[in-house]
Amino acid sequence: MTTLANYLNAHASNPALNDVITTVTDVGKTISQLLRKGALADILGEAGNQNVQGEEQKKLDVLANDLLDALAKNSHCAGVASEELDDAAPANADGSLLVLFDPLDGSSNIDINMAVGTIFSILPYQRQGQTSENSDFLQAGNQQLAAGYLLYGTSTVLALTITDNVVMFSLDPDTNDYVLIEENVTIDADTSEYAINASNYRYWRAPMQQYIDELIAGKTGVRGRDFNTRWVAAMVGDVHRILCRGGLFTYPFDTKDANKAGKLRLMYEANPMSLLIERAGGAATDAVNRILDIAPTDIHQRVPVVLGSKNEVEYVKNLHVNYTDK
Repeated sequence: MTTLANYLNAHASNPALNDVITTVTDVGKTISQLLRKGALADILGEAGNQNVQGEEQKKLDVLANDLLDALAKNSHCAGVASEELDDAAPANADGSLLVLFDPLDGSSNIDINMAVGTIFSILPYQRQGQTSENSDFLQAGNQQLAAGYLLYGTSTVLALTITDNVVMFSLDPDTNDYVLIEENVTIDADTSEYAINASNYRYWRAPMQQYIDELIAGKTGVRGRDFNTRWVAAMVGDVHRILCRGGLFTYPFDTKDANKAGKLRLMYEANPMSLLIERAGGAATDAVNRILDIAPTDIHQRVPVVLGSKNEVEYVKNLHVNYTDK
């Protein structure tokens, strides 16, 4: 049996990375326990305030951020950024790492007992000895040293990448250890399953409308085969499904809200998930450009996302690149 501790000791590039990942995943154990208690721990419902994105915060959103203060106490962590905070929080100036996280992705699912998760990204810190600032976090996703998520569902699962592959662990409730369950996660290049919030169809660009129309047409259309829709309404759940059995997930550009043309956050969601997807053999774009190559301009920047099985992501890209008004 290989535990997370065993794996990190064997594969982490340096002790600092090992220690920070351990801090994140230990906090995940606490969140998992609170979620299992649900209403009994008084974590359901709204917290009564909004985050920096103008979204209502669930009680556990706030609690998760409080728990992740543990990162600020880690001597290797120079700064912490969260989608729930206006600005990144400086930590230990002598640290060599920066951590970004979405403390509870899919938090609107809490009250109905559906899957939610914690997404994290770890970047190098370039100015050791000085206090970290927002600008220090503005690194392209291809600079990530590690990324992963904790999925709190029927079991608690950790997906992690620190080398050139993706591994999965399951939290053993008897020993409270993360135990390796898959050592080399791979995504098939082709798929007949996709995830999208179809209620926004009227706000999409024409190439995305064309793509979904083709999938819906199934065998009777140009694709010549049927497709199935799956939608968890939590990115962490949809990405986990893709890592387990392939598929495509997209939250495309839309005109519903001019300030949120891309709903997902580059630094907290798109970058870490794209690293996992690519290292599992998939692809991740904003419909045209590789997400991991995007130079961020703000820690709360949003981007359109198309990720999953490589051939399907490429098909979407070609529709956008070659689209002309008819």
